[in-house]
Formats: sequence, C-alpha cells, structure tokens
Amino acid sequence: MTRPAERVGLGAVLCLVLASVALAAQSDSDGLIASPEPDWPQWRGPRRDGISDEKSLLPSWPAGGPTLLWKTEGLGTGWSSPIIVGERLYLTGDVGDNLVLFALDRSGRMQWQAKNGRSWKGPYPGARACCAYSEGRLYHLNAHGRLACLDAGSGKELWAVDILDRFGGKNITWAVSECLLVDGPRVIVTPGGTKALMAALDKRTGATLWITEPLGTDRTSHSSPILFRYAGRRLIANCSSSHGFGVDADTGRLLWTVPLMNPHGVNVATPIYGQGCLFHVTPYAEHGRLYRLRVEAKGITAEHVWTSPIDTVTGCGVLMDGTLFASGYRENKWWLAIDWQTGQTKCEFKDLTTGAAIYADQRLYVLDEEGTVALLKVGPSRLEIISQSRLTTERVHDAWSHPVLHDGRLYLRYNGTLWCYDVKQRP
Repeated sequence: MTRPAERVGLGAVLCLVLASVALAAQSDSDGLIASPEPDWPQWRGPRRDGISDEKSLLPSWPAGGPTLLWKTEGLGTGWSSPIIVGERLYLTGDVGDNLVLFALDRSGRMQWQAKNGRSWKGPYPGARACCAYSEGRLYHLNAHGRLACLDAGSGKELWAVDILDRFGGKNITWAVSECLLVDGPRVIVTPGGTKALMAALDKRTGATLWITEPLGTDRTSHSSPILFRYAGRRLIANCSSSHGFGVDADTGRLLWTVPLMNPHGVNVATPIYGQGCLFHVTPYAEHGRLYRLRVEAKGITAEHVWTSPIDTVTGCGVLMDGTLFASGYRENKWWLAIDWQTGQTKCEFKDLTTGAAIYADQRLYVLDEEGTVALLKVGPSRLEIISQSRLTTERVHDAWSHPVLHDGRLYLRYNGTLWCYDVKQRP
C-alpha cells in the first residue's frame, strides 16, 4: 500500500533504518511509546494519552481554586494548549490575518513570536493544533495545512510545506486541526489526499520519507495520531473522515481499517490504546467502539469488541487502571466511566458538562466547556468532585482547550488568555 519516497538518497535511507532500529530498541514492550523529549513536549503529554506522572499534588483546592501564579493575555484566538520543554512554553493563536506561535518563559513572559501562515476565519475562527517539540525544533500545522518547522530558541522558520498541496488534499469544514506526531527522524501528518492518506516527512528538511496510499475518497479529519508498540511492531493509529486506521510506523504501510462513518465526516477524538485494543469515537452515529488487534497470517486485523453510547467530540478520553473516563457531546453531555474490557458504563457523572481531562496523582483534572475547573476523585464505580472553581466569569460554551499539568503547575487556556496555577502539595 506504500511506495518509496521520491528521490530519497541511499544515505538518507540508511539513516532512517538506523534510527528506526534505535527507536525499536528503546521501546520493546507493548504500549504507548513516549516522546524522548522531557517535560510536556506534545499534544496530551509525553505519551499523547492525557496522563501526567506527577505526584505529591494538592489533594484539594481552596474555595476559590488553586493559587494563581500568573496569567498572560493577548495570545490570540484559539483552542490549542501549550507544550512545555525546559524553561519555555509554546502556544498558538490567531491574531488578525496571521497564525502566531508564542514562546513564553515559565513566568508567562513573552520571549518571541513567529508566524505560520494565515489565520482561520471560517466556522469557529481560531487556532487549532498544538505544537510538537523535537531536538531544539518546533513543528506546527496550521488550519490551512501549512506545516512549519521553526527553531525553538529564536522562532526562525527553517522550512515549511503545504501538505494539502503536496499530497492532493482539500481542507475540511472546520479546518485542519491535527497535532503533529514526531517519531524519531520523521514528522507524521495525515493529509487525506489523492496522493497520500498519511505521510512521514524528514524532520530536518521536510522531504517525503514514506506515504500511505489513499483510502478511497477519505479526507483528513480533526484527529491526531498516536504511536504505540504491539506484537513487536511500532504502529501509528489515527482517523480519517470515514475510517480509523493503523499503519506501520517505519514504512507507512496500511495494516488495518475500521469504519467510522457519520453524516459530517468528522472524527475528532484522538484514538486511545491499551492492552492490545484501540478505542475510537464517532459522534452523531456509531459512538464509542473498542477494537481488539490480532496478528494473523495476512497481517494485523482489528476486531470490534463492544460499543458504548459515549459520543465524545473535542474532549478525547483518559484510560487508567482498566477504566476509560470521557464525556459525551450530544446524547450524553456529561462524564462516563467505562469498563475497558466489557464496555459497560460503571458510572455516569452529571455535575459537569462535556469537556477535557488529564489524570495525575489518582485524580482527574477537568475543564468543561462552560469554564468550570474541577478536581475529581476517582473511585471503582464513581466520580466525585473534590474541588471546583471558575476559569472565567464570562458565560461560555466553548472552553475546549485541554488542560496541561507539569512540574506542579496546572495550565488552562481560554481564548487569548493562559492561566498558570500552583497545584503542588507543599511540606
């Protein structure tokens, strides 16, 4: 299902193979493969699963919420979350006619600004995707399909590619929103075009390294890929407009597909992997579905195991200790805890509306779309609010940015403002 990258020299191929071998050696067990970078270097954290390894966090918050360390305004319109590496935070926002990348220090002070093409002024205007960091460089895909590589220290653009133009893709109703995955020497992107469903670009130059052949008339969607190891193979899973799919991470070869059909061609939530199974959400139609991967003579197949009424859109989900925590959008606009093995709903929690969460230190940190911030206790068959506060005094229904938690600090974004709260437990 793939073809060699055009004009890739022998030296580049050799480097690619050696890098792949090194990556395989680092990740020899089943499960999500973490970024080798420190801190919170990409969408949803080191493993792209919304889970922080932080400990010794506050078991509850004061009545007005955790202590606000700082807030920075003027960050443009958008829903992207920050990434954090070293002493820098990187965030995007639409300012006037431009998509702007902002670099802040750990105190919220501006270090530099840089542009990545045009802003999005179509339906739901604002910046979509988060940045990704690798070896001193930032990678970002704007709403029009412009993929840019910038020097993380200065913001200087090093190269850029229009992935829709290169791979025969077309933009979608609510705009390209993919948070890029960096895998060793490659940047992974899903153009959903007539020339490639998925593609790997050389992260140093932008050259095409491999492609996955188109999947019928499927276009890109709003989902972002994950990288994991299963049955001794490094795999990437993502969604197109009509399918969930998996490819070989080193060659781009298409290995399996599952149907994810809905009337709008919209699949938003990042896939979730655990225990040899993948979870996809198709709002407006098939809802949440778990597929078990199997190794067969013809390759890897994905077998449907169960379906849940969850219809997540912007919030994704968190899998922890055999339970999937996620919120619905239309049919169940509240939170559910779902048994990973059976698909049975363990509990429904209606005190918060749909939103996004991260997990840390045995608790869930939730930002719902109305701007409520909550700390939840997780039990075997229940969710319970420990503490809650308001992020903004405005009456809102589009607080869709995902929380970020790193080094005892909780970062929350609404539109042009980023808040930083201290959630570390002190002696």
